[in-house]
Amino acid sequence: MKIEILGPGCSNCEKLLKNVEKAVREQNIPDCEIEKITDLKRILSYGVMMTPGLVIDGEVKSVGKVLPSDEIKKLLVK
Repeated sequence: MKIEILGPGCSNCEKLLKNVEKAVREQNIPDCEIEKITDLKRILSYGVMMTPGLVIDGEVKSVGKVLPSDEIKKLLVK
């Protein structure tokens, strides 16, 4: 599984990253790659105009809000 956090490094982006890390840890997901994307061109390539953005396995799941770890856990279950 690959999770990408899209954003320039603002406080909301950092909060989302911490919530994602917590959700992955609590769900005990092996081989999960978490990447923080700060490059504007890469962010725009997903069609994201507001940050933070959350992308799981190439699919945009959230834009413009900091999801709590409980909501992120629901998105991680396939």
